[in-house]
Amino acid sequence: MGCPFREDFRIAEDESCACNDFAHEAGVPREEITRRYALWAENAKYERDLCEKVYKGPSIAADTVARYFPGDDLRRAAKILDVAAGSGFVGQKLKEKGFYMIDALEPCGKMLQLAQEKGIYRQTFQNYLNGHILEIKADYYDVAVISGGMGEGHIPCKGLNELIRIVRPGGLIVIVMREEYLQTVAEYRDQLEPRMSELEVQGRWKRLARNLHPCYSFHNTGVVFVYRVLEPEL
Repeated sequence: MGCPFREDFRIAEDESCACNDFAHEAGVPREEITRRYALWAENAKYERDLCEKVYKGPSIAADTVARYFPGDDLRRAAKILDVAAGSGFVGQKLKEKGFYMIDALEPCGKMLQLAQEKGIYRQTFQNYLNGHILEIKADYYDVAVISGGMGEGHIPCKGLNELIRIVRPGGLIVIVMREEYLQTVAEYRDQLEPRMSELEVQGRWKRLARNLHPCYSFHNTGVVFVYRVLEPEL
């Protein structure tokens, strides 16, 4: 006879995975994706569904950022933008690592409300990262970090330009995403990594790492990109 707890967890995990897939459905407008996240946020269901047992992205993201800021003083001084912050999972992990100057960018108001209630973020921005200029001054952040914000109907390739604009030269851009999305998401297939390489050739940033992580989410492999923003050439 199987363990009831394990069986219950398997059923819950299947349901959580279905909710995640619903929020990443192909061909759905970005505004509809945002509405689905708002429904998922109700009664903190999103919080329960994406527990660390099934979604390790926030821990991976925070661990990656922390490796580049080895001292307490560096972490306290670092200004970080949590992009596609959702309910604040990444912000929580960053705070546990000793980072305090954390802001959030998130298009879904109900998700942002959950994040604000945690008292992690200095300020929040309700907006998409879609290539349009944000109300954030250039060269402001030391780090921009994304975990889970890349997918169907989520951040487009042209959003990379705005990340580079708001992160200071010498600062970091950390992107954590499901590896298979590089091929299964039409927006990214044969476009995202070539665009990353193009920006490197242009001298906009330099790649520091491209690492794979097993069991990033729902037993899927994740990929972590780390880039350092470069000083513009005169």
